[in-house]
Amino acid sequence: MPASISNGALDLSVIIVSWNTASELRDCILSAISAGGSNVEIIVVDNASSDGSAEMVACEFPDVKLIVNKSNRGFAKASNQGIRVSGGRYILLLNPDSIVRPGAFDALIRFGDDNPDAGIFGLKVLNTDGSIQYSCRQFPTLAAGIFRNTILRHFFPKNPYVRDYLLAEWDHSEQRDVDWVSGAALVARRELIEDIGLLDERFFMYCEDVDLGYRAKEKGWRVSYFPGAVVVHACAKSSDQTPDRMIIEHHKSMYRFFLKHYRKDASIAKRIIVPLGLIARASGFVGRNYFYRLKRYIGKRRNAHG
Repeated sequence: MPASISNGALDLSVIIVSWNTASELRDCILSAISAGGSNVEIIVVDNASSDGSAEMVACEFPDVKLIVNKSNRGFAKASNQGIRVSGGRYILLLNPDSIVRPGAFDALIRFGDDNPDAGIFGLKVLNTDGSIQYSCRQFPTLAAGIFRNTILRHFFPKNPYVRDYLLAEWDHSEQRDVDWVSGAALVARRELIEDIGLLDERFFMYCEDVDLGYRAKEKGWRVSYFPGAVVVHACAKSSDQTPDRMIIEHHKSMYRFFLKHYRKDASIAKRIIVPLGLIARASGFVGRNYFYRLKRYIGKRRNAHG
């Protein structure tokens, strides 16, 4: 893979955190190698995969920097491991179930160079069917949390709180400053990391990208969405392997974000409602998953005896 050094520094470090996604990871690396950019390095941090992911990278991609963890350290810690050994002026956090479109790296490097006050910028992220993935958003609100992915969404599918949070009324065809961008395809300027610090490792998974955007904006950096560089993201190939645990981790991270950034100025009512609401929401999701698993189990038993 191309990895020449100019002026003693790399332009871009691509950091991929993997966990049991060997097939997707291979395709992701191949797409990154083919995406263009002569001054790019790829770093894979494997979180103790049991499917041969690390062995595949070591065997098939000897030019890729590989860090192998003995346990699953979570997304934030593993990303920070990659950042610490990286040499790029820009750092791209990229999910292993993503495919980078050709020309993406050169385009995002040009955007970064043309916008020195943009500390974070996100690529245009597409679903596998070509539709827009809402990868850049407003900061979360209580109203959005009440309506998003709860039973209320069935009664109010187009409520303004969730649509504003997701920026769903916007077609994502032009560059725009936003509150935060998804860690599935997030570029951070090295100067930003030196200014505000690494990802907060108290977030095992989820919300570390929201927190990074929040801290960046507090320090006066722009957070931007840039549609000139594109990735296709299959979404949740790792997290779907342990759905109940990921539901719990997601809600724990949401509460940590609330405690870190919102609780100080929150009313007493919100300080009570938020944790209770998150517990109820997480319990509902886990209960729903249990019900579906039980239903499938009963169906298989009936078919087996049938």
